[in-house]
Amino acid sequence: QVQLVESGGGSVQAGGSLRLSCAASGRIFSMYAMAWFRQAPGKEREFVAGISRSGGSTSYADSVKGRTTISRDNAKNTVTLQMNSLKPEDTAVYYCAANLIVLSVSYGEYDYWGQGTQVTVSS
Repeated sequence: QVQLVESGGGSVQAGGSLRLSCAASGRIFSMYAMAWFRQAPGKEREFVAGISRSGGSTSYADSVKGRTTISRDNAKNTVTLQMNSLKPEDTAVYYCAANLIVLSVSYGEYDYWGQGTQVTVSS
């Protein structure tokens, strides 16, 4: 069992930055590939960024590529999403997720989820 708690969401103007953090507790954090997903009202949950167990591989959605960086600290059991040049279309609830073994862009393959943190970007 893994417990995930997100923090760092908030309201910013377009062009601003936010740093989301996810703290994990429970089983060995380094066993899990980690990802961030987001869900806007009336839309399906979508992949934002993911990172492999070691941190050596990352993956980004085209919509955030070049503006977003995912990183992890296995010693501190945390994964971070740095988002820059935010746009109104980035407005959503952002979820941290853990997947035993593989990095995947499919939310159905993730085993554990946080409660989500709201990001609101105004124009």
